Amino acid sequence: MADDHPGILRAFQRLLEPSCEVVGCVTDGVALLAAANSLNPDVIVLDVAMPSLDGLSACGRIKRATPRSKVVVVTAANDAAIREEAFTAGASGFVLKHRVVEDLHRAIQRALEEDAPPPGAAVA
Repeated sequence: MADDHPGILRAFQRLLEPSCEVVGCVTDGVALLAAANSLNPDVIVLDVAMPSLDGLSACGRIKRATPRSKVVVVTAANDAAIREEAFTAGASGFVLKHRVVEDLHRAIQRALEEDAPPPGAAVA
């Protein structure tokens, strides 16, 4: 997870830990890239506004470096252009911070299901 506010990171961690293993938390985009490369997580939850490297730029770099990792963008900005830019950069989900309690788990689950075969499909 990446957010420039440690308190937000702690809150997200408490929200997610009953059902997710949180393997890392960072407070800037450059640290996020390093953590993503070393941890290779299933899902990365990141804020748009971060120092060193913003979340949308980090998202694009993460998707090129670790394409298996899904990215869920979390932001306070309810802006259609930011949402579009997030998905263009490779995000699998987009959650507004004021809706994180209601929507973050669902966004993560949907991201994980993106490449899953449909029920009953043959898998080799």
